[in-house]
Amino acid sequence: MNDVSAWGQSDAVYKTLLESTKAIPWKIDWATKKFAYIGPQIEPLLGWPQDSWQTVEDWVMRMHPDDRDYVVNFCVSQSQAGIDHEADYRALTAENGYVWIRDVVHVMRFPDGSPEALVGFMFDITERKKTEEKLLVLQRELEALSFKDGLTGIANRRRFDACFAMEWDRALSDGAPLSVLLFDIDCFKQYNDEYGHIQGDKCLVDIASTLSLAVDGPHDLVARYGGEEFVILLPRTDAATALKVANRCQRLIQKRSIPHAQSPIREHVTVSIGAGTITPDADVEPSAFLDDVDKQLYAAKKSGKNRIVAMHSAPSLAPSPLDAK
Repeated sequence: MNDVSAWGQSDAVYKTLLESTKAIPWKIDWATKKFAYIGPQIEPLLGWPQDSWQTVEDWVMRMHPDDRDYVVNFCVSQSQAGIDHEADYRALTAENGYVWIRDVVHVMRFPDGSPEALVGFMFDITERKKTEEKLLVLQRELEALSFKDGLTGIANRRRFDACFAMEWDRALSDGAPLSVLLFDIDCFKQYNDEYGHIQGDKCLVDIASTLSLAVDGPHDLVARYGGEEFVILLPRTDAATALKVANRCQRLIQKRSIPHAQSPIREHVTVSIGAGTITPDADVEPSAFLDDVDKQLYAAKKSGKNRIVAMHSAPSLAPSPLDAK
């Protein structure tokens, strides 16, 4: 099998070149599916003796089971069609490990186009694969960070915009309600003036974590909308349920009791909330709905702060401390 004459060459120099390269040369006879040749480099790489590579079955069984079906089917179909091809897979070692291999295959054909033999090179691409996997992990981490608010750790505006667009389309398709709650910390400038920006940042973190406790739906999303504004996206949520969530948020924030000595409203931090619910239809722009919710938030702040204003409803004062008990 390993006589260089199997390659149709008798030149010892050619044999030396083949066996000195890091790539592993090989040849398979198409009719018999037997190895006519495989380079001796295969043994130090995978641990299997050179003369143990007898048939295609040896190649198949020394491939990682998770890669086997796809790679074998791909290579067979390409070879039958007379198409040169490449395949990446994990080759099993004799010690039950694996090495990433890239097989570059050339199809030798008879005059009628049918395959006569396959010749190629195996390349060890393990280090390249490790680098690719590290880059993929890094890319996923960067993507996650790009959707996360750097200060509070909750979703950022970009994440909200993406989820809102997706949930709008889903609600439009299903005829389901969609609710949004928009929050603004009352008198936050005065808070920063009194306590400083470091404490102001801590206040934002505390509000973010408090709002996160108020939602429990599998697709509910709490995000920092910008500055001291937060938003909660409530898919498949009607107006009555959204109002319950808004009241729960205010109760939890009251219970948190973050001191605010400069607030003309209460001695603790409070929030104003604009609430909106819609069953989307093709005639309504998503941005128009968000504008309406923002108007409710403005109305809540203009009418005294520390309250909830929902679309098409009268202002709702925040629960008293007695209500929260």
